[in-house]
Amino acid sequence: MTYGYIRVSTDKQTINNQRYEIEKFCLKKNLVIDHWIEETISGSKSPEKRLLGPLLAEVKAGDLIICSELSRLGRSLFMIMSILNHLMLNDVRIWTIKDNYKLGDNIQSKVLAFAFGLSAEIERELILQRTKEALARKRAEGMVLGRPSGRKSAHVKLSGYEQEIKSLLERHYSKAAIGRIYGVNRMTVDAFLKKRMILTSLQ
Repeated sequence: MTYGYIRVSTDKQTINNQRYEIEKFCLKKNLVIDHWIEETISGSKSPEKRLLGPLLAEVKAGDLIICSELSRLGRSLFMIMSILNHLMLNDVRIWTIKDNYKLGDNIQSKVLAFAFGLSAEIERELILQRTKEALARKRAEGMVLGRPSGRKSAHVKLSGYEQEIKSLLERHYSKAAIGRIYGVNRMTVDAFLKKRMILTSLQ
């Protein structure tokens, strides 16, 4: 399957220019778009909050995604790298027109896959280190971090880290990964999110 992905940030912009670029490119390369995905939404939104999310879940090995440029995938470098890494691991190709970027089965793509994975690992380690430093600072200030009697651990252990957790969710971290960072299990993270309505605020 060949997919054409188009994204504009506001309704004041038009999808027509990007569609024209992709159609012109496909004509030149003798390609046919089997399915179009078009949306008007900010690139800062996580793929799960966009039509891009279902597309990433649907594509299979050998599929091809064509878009005008890499910035259509996301606003932040980390988000773009995460998406490209996901596609690489699933043997899905992506071509961009303005950047002339091709992710596929070649040595360049394999090098990029290693770089993407390494960058994600470094990001996780930095977040873990910042969290440990914050906890150490609070202990030094005399704050009790253990669970008070009669209160739920989901409310206490993660209390005060709402923004950090929200940021991790926006960066596509799973609940299990967030739990590992804060030293709790996935169910604790899930209960905390439901309690604080973080998931609702992200929708």
